[in-house]
Amino acid sequence: MLKVKNVTKEFKTTDNKVVAIKDINFSVPEGQFASIVGRSGSGKSTLLTILGGLERPTSGEVIVDGKDISKMSGRQQVEYRSKKIGFIFQSYNLIPNLTALENVMIAMEFTGVSAPEQKERAIKLLDEVGISTDKASRKPGRLSGGEQQRVAIARALANKPKLILADEPTGNLDSKTGKHIFNLLHELSRKEKATILAVTHDLSIAGKTDMTFRIDDGRIVQK
Repeated sequence: MLKVKNVTKEFKTTDNKVVAIKDINFSVPEGQFASIVGRSGSGKSTLLTILGGLERPTSGEVIVDGKDISKMSGRQQVEYRSKKIGFIFQSYNLIPNLTALENVMIAMEFTGVSAPEQKERAIKLLDEVGISTDKASRKPGRLSGGEQQRVAIARALANKPKLILADEPTGNLDSKTGKHIFNLLHELSRKEKATILAVTHDLSIAGKTDMTFRIDDGRIVQK
């Protein structure tokens, strides 16, 4: 489902050239939950932005659902992100003046789905991630960190994406809540038939995913 072939990303500075990632190769089948582990500065965040169509590789291919997104036009990449990708951020990125339910519904605003259908799917997803009807009507400020992350996961699933990219999804959570979130992602990858790729520094959690890749100095060093 996801194939990364010989992906390299270089940045030019005034004095020299910086190679953020070099010759990255790996693949993740549909419905699998994979993780990429690596220390800060290893290149994992750069890789994630490329997989999400937010950045173009200097060379190489990123094939999602049979299409090379690195060759898409700017407009095509925007459409790709809105229809094929779900993002889960460490900082949740929920809209503070909207309720949990509205935060999930807004992800479907430009998809042609009717308002009643948006609400029905949002309620279903929030229930799947353990957010009650009462908490669905609350704004993010009245939810715990773990609850906010659950809402963020429901929002990422709203458009039935083929690929979900998670950037340190448990980084702001305590150990117990973090484990619950990872178990939830594992369950949802099966139920929603979504491929999930999570960047994390937590080796104990990463070891529980279906696949684990290790990145060091911009290269995949272990599979």
